[in-house]
Amino acid sequence: MPEMIRNRAEQAIGKKAAFGPDVDLNDYRMVGTQDETLDLDSLSREERHKIAGSGVDLEEKNRAGTFFMSDDRVLHCVSTQAGLEVMPMAAALQEYPWVAELYWQAVPVDADKFTAQAELHFQNGYFIRVLPGQRVTTPIQACLYLKHESMAQNLHNIVIAEAGAELNVITGCATAPKIRRGLHIGISEFYVRRGAKLTFTMIHDWGEDVMVRPRSGIVVEEDGLFLSNYVSLKPVRSLQMYPTVRLTGAGAVARFHSVLVAPRETDLDTGARVVLEASRTRAEVISRAITTGGRIMARGHLRGLQPEVKAHLECHGLILNDSGSIHAIPELEAQSVGAEMSHEAAVGKIAEEEIEYLMARGLSEEDATATIVRGFLNVRIEGLPAELQAQVDRAIEESKQSLL
Repeated sequence: MPEMIRNRAEQAIGKKAAFGPDVDLNDYRMVGTQDETLDLDSLSREERHKIAGSGVDLEEKNRAGTFFMSDDRVLHCVSTQAGLEVMPMAAALQEYPWVAELYWQAVPVDADKFTAQAELHFQNGYFIRVLPGQRVTTPIQACLYLKHESMAQNLHNIVIAEAGAELNVITGCATAPKIRRGLHIGISEFYVRRGAKLTFTMIHDWGEDVMVRPRSGIVVEEDGLFLSNYVSLKPVRSLQMYPTVRLTGAGAVARFHSVLVAPRETDLDTGARVVLEASRTRAEVISRAITTGGRIMARGHLRGLQPEVKAHLECHGLILNDSGSIHAIPELEAQSVGAEMSHEAAVGKIAEEEIEYLMARGLSEEDATATIVRGFLNVRIEGLPAELQAQVDRAIEESKQSLL
């Protein structure tokens, strides 16, 4: 199997991605600086502040586990709760032979040159697993950090919520304060077993010239729940991701919520595809998007294959600068009588009557606009644990000052 996977990767290394601008992989180096001592204590105050902005608490308060990877090196990995396993991906492959059977099952290795790159130049990644029946409500945090200029990160992650378990993961992705350029490729495979609940919250704070290519696949079994929250509020050159969820068991549910801001010179191409393969499955893909000069492509594809499935797509966008653009692409595909699927999209500028209403009550035009933007971004995500909601709120609050 490993040889066959590698052969497929070698054949796909030149295959362009279906979406997003192309990237020359040869422009980035694969090996970090190995001659310096790196650990969490060596991070500067400025670095710690930047990392905290992506939702990672280096003090590890109210955290059930931590994984920290800088460039191509794992600096820290720990689990503090019984029934929870957190380890580097390379270690998990050695310790558990069965992990290799999951490897590249939810994401095809030959999907494009980025998946191929992750296989051919694998550095590491995280393996997180909660055992059957265990409820880990305190978040596990993972930080994926680019510390050096023009570095490429090639990661492969696997997260498993075993039968009847509950797991909350927050991933903070960031670059060092003075780093502008880099490439992040992150392969993530999620397996939600029968009756399990997995909440995955990702906050991005990359550099202005960083290319980001996550590739994610999720499999949700009977009565399982996968809840994904994505927040990108800071400049990044190009981000393109389109995770695919398969709801394979009756009663399985998947929900995606995204909060996106695209400043000038930022290109965000995001969305999700959900395949409702079993009866009584449910799906929801919702995004809030603001452009202050950048480009946002909001995609969504819901595919209902069985009766008694329900799914909904929703995109609301605000354009605050004439040089920006938002393009919503909803796709609904029903292949069974009884499938209920819907979509809603609204993109435009702030309504003049809303601004005039607030100005009539004593606010300046600038303050009225800021108030409307705050209300637009203040989302409450159903089912999100309080700690993760607070982390999302903090990330949004820190970014509001730069929106106008």
